[in-house]
Amino acid sequence: MGRLGPTEIILILVVVILLFGAKKLPDMARSLGKSARILKSEAKAMKADDQQSAPADPPHAGTGTQEPAARTIQAAPGDVTSARPVTEPSDTTKR
Repeated sequence: MGRLGPTEIILILVVVILLFGAKKLPDMARSLGKSARILKSEAKAMKADDQQSAPADPPHAGTGTQEPAARTIQAAPGDVTSARPVTEPSDTTKR
């Protein structure tokens, strides 16, 4: 009852093509791919940051005055339009 057959999938694809137009679909797919690559690289960077900072932080930390290390965000592989490093803004709300 909840399964999509080939007829339903073809009908959905036809509706999508009619709504967005055949010319915009490749651009949308490319944009979606870039977004997925950026999300994946950011998730890896966050995981690496967590693994690096976990052993160095004592369990009762939080009152220290240590500044966080500067981090540079790289563009996703294949994203040539924004392939320069961008410095992340510092968090000035913590004191």
